[in-house]
This record gives sequence, C-alpha cells and structure tokens, in this order.
Amino acid sequence: MTEIPVTAGNHAPKRRSSAADFVIRLVKEKPLGTLGAIIILIILFAALGANFIAPYDPLQSSLRDKLQPPSVTHPMGTDNLGRDLFSRIIYGARISLYIGLGASVINVIVATLLGLVSGYVGGWIDLLLHRFVDLALSLPSLIILITLVGILGSGWLQITLIMGINGGILWTRVVRSSVISIRENTYVEAAKTIGGNIWHIMRRHILPNIMPVMIIIFSVSIAGNIMAEAGLSFLGLGVPPPTPSWGGMLSADGRRFMYEAWWLAVFPGLILTVVVYGVNMWGDAVRDLLDPRLRGGIGRYGTRIKVKVNKIELIKNHKQE
Repeated sequence: MTEIPVTAGNHAPKRRSSAADFVIRLVKEKPLGTLGAIIILIILFAALGANFIAPYDPLQSSLRDKLQPPSVTHPMGTDNLGRDLFSRIIYGARISLYIGLGASVINVIVATLLGLVSGYVGGWIDLLLHRFVDLALSLPSLIILITLVGILGSGWLQITLIMGINGGILWTRVVRSSVISIRENTYVEAAKTIGGNIWHIMRRHILPNIMPVMIIIFSVSIAGNIMAEAGLSFLGLGVPPPTPSWGGMLSADGRRFMYEAWWLAVFPGLILTVVVYGVNMWGDAVRDLLDPRLRGGIGRYGTRIKVKVNKIELIKNHKQE
C-alpha cells in the first residue's frame, strides 16, 4: 500500500466559522432576510450615530421655518414648530429600537421561564399558570397596556417593562406546547433514567431544543413591540414630548396638519412600515437557518435535493435486491 506524502500543500482547507457560514447562507438562501438585515443595520447605525448623522437638533424650533416642504435644506420638511423632520425621525429610531429590543428580550425571558416550568413540571403548577395565561389572553392587550401605563407612568423604561412582561405571558402557551412535545422524547426519558435532575434536564435537553421557538418569539416580538409603542404614542400614552418618537409624530403633528403638510404623516409612517417589514423578514430567515430540524445539509436547498435523490436510489436498490 503506497503512502501519500504529506506536504505543505496537502493540508485540509480551513473550515469557516459558524458566523461566516451563517452570513453566507443568509445571503445565498434568504434574499428577503438579507434585505431585512440591511434595513435593521441601517436603522441601528442611524440610532447609534444620531448625534453625528442628524443635521439639526431635533428639539430646536424655528417658527419662521414651520411647515416647510421637503427641500435640500430639510430633506423631509419641517413640522409646525419648525423642527427638522429628518433629524426627529433619526432620533426617534432610538426610542423605537430601545423599547422594541428591550421588550422583546423580556418577552423571551418571561415566556421561556413560564413555559418551561408549566410544560415540564405539569400538575397543579401547569394548571395554575395555564389559567393565568388564559385570563391574560381573554383581555385585549391594548386595554392592559393603557391601564398599566396609566398606573405606572409613560416613561420609556416603564413601557418596556410593561410590554415585555405582558407579551411574555401571552407567548407562554407557545413555549409550553413545544416543551410538552420535547419532554416525551427518548433522550429525555434516558436522562431521567440515569438520574438527571429536573434543572439539568431542562437546561441541557429541553432549552436547546426550544431555541427556534425563542428565536421566533424574539423576531416577531420586535416588530410587534415597535408597533405597540407607536400605538401608545399615537394615543398620547407613549414617551412624553418633546422626546421624538415615530408614533408621537404621527399622533400630534401628523394628524393635526396632515392635510396641510402631507410629509408630517407620510415619512414617519413610511419609516415605521419599512422597519417592521425588515424585522419580520429577517426574523423569518434567522428562524429557518437556525432551526435544528433544518440545520446543516437538510437546511440547504441544494443538499436537500441530494438527500431526496439518495433516498430514491436507496429505495430502488432495495426493491431490486
């Protein structure tokens, strides 16, 4: 048997990192998800660099420049107080992203904790938590938000906590159903047999397998929380003025002067629509790429076809034998 000499040129190629592989798969397989990621990056860049990007102070007013249409000086026009609308939209991205991301993180934490305990432990704990979730689902979310904001106040921190906890309770049933389906698998029974305690099983066997559900909750909740904050601001219960927010701009100036100055309603509404669309597309793509049931070869369109062809060939060979 002839040995193949190992030289410097025969080294195996270096394997790409998981992050690089994820980005390449995102670009190749999910064009809409890539577009959503670009939109999110642009909004994040605008929010973090608002001090350098915004041409004007969002709170600086000039009555002689009020209700000016879009121009070179003011790309999106000015409001009824002469404030630059483009600068206010850039600074408003901070509020929307802070509340959207913060509330979504709390959504995932609350839903995961309640869903894990309710779905895996079961018994009277599951019954009690399930009835509590049913009670929360029976009440309109907007009414709950309005009531709690009226009690606790309308600061951005209070709104984030209220939407995070309320949304997490509403997502508990989704996590619970996933946990119930996973706890019946053979590997969970094997972990119980060898003496694994409940916390070890939930941390090592249940939690990793509900990661796709947590990703779905996080991605979907961002858009929903941004819309909820805009709705509260539209009703006058969001972040108090003069802090700029997209919903507040649609409510105060946009609704009052929309027939006289169309840009006050069009640009904030358009930005809100684009951001929510981008977040939804990105969330769907991330879910598909990170789902364990679609990861690796099965998750790629090309290799998925190869797997099907191989199965067909195996069946044919088996019949011939």
